[in-house]
Amino acid sequence: MEGGVAGNSVPPNSFDKSKVLDVKPLRSLLPVFPEAPNGPPFVCAPPNGPFPTGFSPFFPFSGPQGSPLTPGLNQNLFNSTAMPIRSFRAEPPPASNGENVQSSNKRKSVGPSSVKKKVKRSNDSELALAALTNFKPGISAAEKDDGNRELVENVLMRFEALRRKLSQMEDAKESHSDIFKRANLKAGNIMFTKGVRTNGKKRIGAVPGVEIGDIFFFRMELILIGLHSQSMAGIDFMPMKADIEGERVAISIVSSGGYEDNAEDPDVLVYTGQGGNASADKEASDQKLVRGNIALERSLHRANEVRVIRGFKDATHQTSKVYVYDGLYKVQESWMEKGKTGCNMFKYKLVRLPGQTGAFSTWKSIWKWKEDPSSRDGLILPDLTSGAESIPVSLVNEVDDEKGPAYFTYVSTVKYPKSFKLVQPSYGCNCRDACQAGNSNCSCIQKNGGDFPYITTGILACRMPMIFECGSSCPCFRNCKNRVLQTGFKVHFEVFKTRDKGWGLRSWDPIRAGTFICEYAGEVIEKIKEKADGDDGENNDYVFNTNRVYESFKWNHETESAEERSDTSEKFDIPSPLIISSKNSGNIARFMNHSCSPNVFWQPIMYEHNNEAFLHIAFFAKKHIPPMTELTYDYGIPRSDETGSNNMEHGKKKCLCGSPKCRGYFY
Repeated sequence: MEGGVAGNSVPPNSFDKSKVLDVKPLRSLLPVFPEAPNGPPFVCAPPNGPFPTGFSPFFPFSGPQGSPLTPGLNQNLFNSTAMPIRSFRAEPPPASNGENVQSSNKRKSVGPSSVKKKVKRSNDSELALAALTNFKPGISAAEKDDGNRELVENVLMRFEALRRKLSQMEDAKESHSDIFKRANLKAGNIMFTKGVRTNGKKRIGAVPGVEIGDIFFFRMELILIGLHSQSMAGIDFMPMKADIEGERVAISIVSSGGYEDNAEDPDVLVYTGQGGNASADKEASDQKLVRGNIALERSLHRANEVRVIRGFKDATHQTSKVYVYDGLYKVQESWMEKGKTGCNMFKYKLVRLPGQTGAFSTWKSIWKWKEDPSSRDGLILPDLTSGAESIPVSLVNEVDDEKGPAYFTYVSTVKYPKSFKLVQPSYGCNCRDACQAGNSNCSCIQKNGGDFPYITTGILACRMPMIFECGSSCPCFRNCKNRVLQTGFKVHFEVFKTRDKGWGLRSWDPIRAGTFICEYAGEVIEKIKEKADGDDGENNDYVFNTNRVYESFKWNHETESAEERSDTSEKFDIPSPLIISSKNSGNIARFMNHSCSPNVFWQPIMYEHNNEAFLHIAFFAKKHIPPMTELTYDYGIPRSDETGSNNMEHGKKKCLCGSPKCRGYFY
């Protein structure tokens, strides 16, 4: 046969008969769809279309069988009618080792294997990473397959601690190489290598230990806890064991704005299939019914649950994204339509299962409040601080008719009386612009043990015995990255009335672990006033005391290396006890309630003012905190040498934190 497909002739003597042809039965070949001269309705543009020249399209890629197609009919068909996806022929499912089949588009499925890519390392970087990688996973084989809430939170906290440490090391490098860039991928690689992960067994439906509304700031976090196993692809799928042909169904999707999704409705998501997007080296093309696309189509017919993760821009870090787990959906409908590029795209309508906790709906409400604060139900005051803070703090009561807390004077920092000072000579740094991580000549960095306490994004890198920020005598800029506490909080808070714990504090924004919450502001006092007979006990309320006993916890990255520096200790080094009363004057910190499983912790910070160093108490996020989640910290327990046993019992209050680890009381 000398004539080729589409009439292309083969030059004489170009065929080497000595070669053996790899001939396959026709039924094993994928169908090749011809291209009409004027282009079928789903073709973007030649030569990208699947139809070779000279072939006419056939049903269902043309009009009704037996009807010739005209250019006008092609246009009307897709401008007015969406074609059902089930009418398309799909490519056969890949073999058992088909995971190495790659899509030629942005939503290419690379999965956890992407974190295993080799990273260039120098001898110095190998030594620097040695201590970080020397730790035990502490997770059993069974826990790697199936987790629980405590294990999920443990994995996420360890990942974030390692990521912050890697970021801190990268910031300190004089020449920023590629060794530690994308610290989240490097941290994920180490976690996988050490076996620190959970819920590795794929499943349909809810993931043990993951709650609706949980937030994440890296796709790697989704992988480590088994919520979504693809590091880039938006559709995750798994084979059905009962299916002899090994067909796959979708189990989770990520909608984060990369495609033309319709994600405005909190209960309905119109999701765009994967593939077809233009890139630097190729034009946009029609999507194909393969991999994740066909998995979603099969989920439509099987009616299995699909986890939905929605992604948005991070309000506090515009270059980053935040992901929220929005619960379980089902695929209700599918079709094909032309996208903005003129190419055909698969569309899937997913509907949220009723009775689930609100997640994306909460975000929608917050966006509305930010545009129009008066639209907030139960709003008492738009700004409790009366302008004392750069970001307003709303006062809200949706519970009863109380119009606000007892009167107090709002102050944004701690006030030391003249008679009570931490007399300690202090010298500022000599940085003219801004303190730079890795600058060994910066005296403020030297005070911090040679490490910059915050990473580039302003996140606290590690808990430290004491953090030394730049003070008023330092010539560096006001917005120097070593002035996190002094520049104030960057989150929109609201003080709200709780149902059973008085007033509380929560945020409209998602909060990343290590984010500065606020300072504990108030008046420094020498001692707590003793309760007298008949006293209502208010004299001991609204007090922070560094001399209390606080339950210890591990927040920094753990290591078993003997070479790890001792300055990473999390035991505080406070020169003398500090007691702050916020009864008469204070800030939003006075509204944070106690919890036996808190999501906020405190850190002592010093900085110079008027040639003297003063101690401040700063609160930081212990873990990622979703919007509208109450912020709490551990109030601690008075030392036995400070009060008698009778007073200890008298000072107990019933704890209502609801934590599984609740000890039943607090002081």
